[in-house]
Amino acid sequence: MTEHSIPNFREIGEITGSTDSRDVLAHATRQAARNFDDYLIVDVDAHVSEDHFWSEIIDLIDNDVLRQIGQHQVKGFGGSNALLNISPGLSLQSVGGRIGHQGRREPVNDDSVHRFISTARRSMDAMGLDYQVVFPSAMLLLGMHPQDEIEVALAKAFNRWMIERILPIDSRMKGLLYLPFNTPEACEELVERYGDTEGIIGFTVCSTRNKPVHHDCYMRLYSMIQELDKPLAFHSGYHWGDPSFAQLNRFLSMHALSFTHYNQIHLTNWIVNAMPERFPKLNMLWVESGLAWIPFLMQRLDHEVLMRPSEAPGLKRLPSEYMREMYYTSQPLERTNMKLLEATMEAMNAETQLLYSSDWPHWDWDSPATIDSLPFLSEQAKRNILGLNAARLFKLDTARRKPLAEDVLANRPKTAS
Repeated sequence: MTEHSIPNFREIGEITGSTDSRDVLAHATRQAARNFDDYLIVDVDAHVSEDHFWSEIIDLIDNDVLRQIGQHQVKGFGGSNALLNISPGLSLQSVGGRIGHQGRREPVNDDSVHRFISTARRSMDAMGLDYQVVFPSAMLLLGMHPQDEIEVALAKAFNRWMIERILPIDSRMKGLLYLPFNTPEACEELVERYGDTEGIIGFTVCSTRNKPVHHDCYMRLYSMIQELDKPLAFHSGYHWGDPSFAQLNRFLSMHALSFTHYNQIHLTNWIVNAMPERFPKLNMLWVESGLAWIPFLMQRLDHEVLMRPSEAPGLKRLPSEYMREMYYTSQPLERTNMKLLEATMEAMNAETQLLYSSDWPHWDWDSPATIDSLPFLSEQAKRNILGLNAARLFKLDTARRKPLAEDVLANRPKTAS
């Protein structure tokens, strides 16, 4: 690697939700300048703090009654949670404010673009990203909303907000169309309307829901997505209201189990019901579940299918073989045992199937150095995971789009945050 002259760090104040992202991420920028500034880097999972702009989304609801109810809640008791099924008393990720989560409200002086664009550009430049794929955050629990029509209304509004106000402004930002999966016909309508829209590179289902992915009602939807040759992502999450998690008494326990739980269920149903054989050209992407669950499920499903093949008559190969052709995102990367991590990456064909993701700005985000620092990966494997695999999956131009990391460091604000 070429040696760069990197400016010295300066002292800054206490890091809070108002601290400039360029300061929070300065160490990640320095890592990029030293080790991988010439890599193509695609962040496949970053989050819109849409609750900061929730009134904008509420205003785009096409149902007059729901829009007026939402607007009333925004002005009154509902605030940034208007129409959502979030339980504020169970929002424990920030540990009483001691851990920063979803609360970035840094000052922005540029009025020429949407505030989210300004803050996203700061994080993209600071982490050395060529592209960033944005997901919703406050909407991740909508699959458990007791009113399906509200998920549909909010999905339509959010997709419009992203397509009309965010994606056209910066070509480095890409979106996955949010599908209100509890209502298949609404999903089909959205795919038909927005599937070929500039900046939409795939489709996403928030996994925290109890709908069986193999039900006949979804077959036309999968056919439509496969025809468009864009991936279908399942983004996992948590829900303390799920009876299976009711006995857990710490968020730590919830976070450890729930983010793998929902994706394990959906992936199991997908394979056992032979969806890979019915839709062989539909690329599946599993997001924000880490990697430790993958070899477990491979072994477990192979074991069961070999003992009870009559219950999976549509399969022509072992479940693990189908799983090795699916795609997975890296965050949160479990690194407490490097031997296990190396074996996991080998089992899943990480060199071609793993996509880097940061989960920024959430509390457990991973910088690109998380991948670059793994001692058992070849340089080509690092390049693939950090960007080339995503470029192939999403058909992205691989030309450099980011500024030099040393320039980003040099251009940080001159006064302490």
